[in-house]
Amino acid sequence: MNGWKRSGRGARLRYTSGFSGEEAAVLRGLFTEVRQMLAGRAALAPEDELATLTGIRTGPTSRPTDRVLARLLPDFTSEDSDLAGGLRSLHEPALIEAKDQAAETVLDTLPESGGRLELTPEQADAWLAALNDVRLALGTALDVSEDMPEQLPEDDPRARHLGVYHWLTYVQDSLVRVRVQG
Repeated sequence: MNGWKRSGRGARLRYTSGFSGEEAAVLRGLFTEVRQMLAGRAALAPEDELATLTGIRTGPTSRPTDRVLARLLPDFTSEDSDLAGGLRSLHEPALIEAKDQAAETVLDTLPESGGRLELTPEQADAWLAALNDVRLALGTALDVSEDMPEQLPEDDPRARHLGVYHWLTYVQDSLVRVRVQG
């Protein structure tokens, strides 16, 4: 991946890049894993007669116990735990759906064996949202912090994965930069 390029204007505006087969496989694996985590959380939503009648879905009221999911699905407020639970119940299903749809857009537009891809502005926005989620998930799993060195010792089990995290940062940053060009 050599960064993103912008071409065209107006309705013909596109963002292009290319990924090797290995890069595409890494991305597919990460996005699929995040989607599975989100689907597992969505499966915990209570069955509700009112939701069945009205079509208004509700989700769990408690924060995820898994710290990666808790990072992806943070509390909507920290002022009042009852209010936080109520807001979570009302809004978490839509948040999960939006995150899942963004990841699905990535999987739909990313050539399975790698290669060139071309995104519309809407698809580019979905890529940015999904890349952010994958970076948050991986960063949380690796305990990435501002104090963490750029490279870890080779014997640290997180070392290889930190390289992937930095690469995801580059992919996201490159797309942000061309996306905001006027």
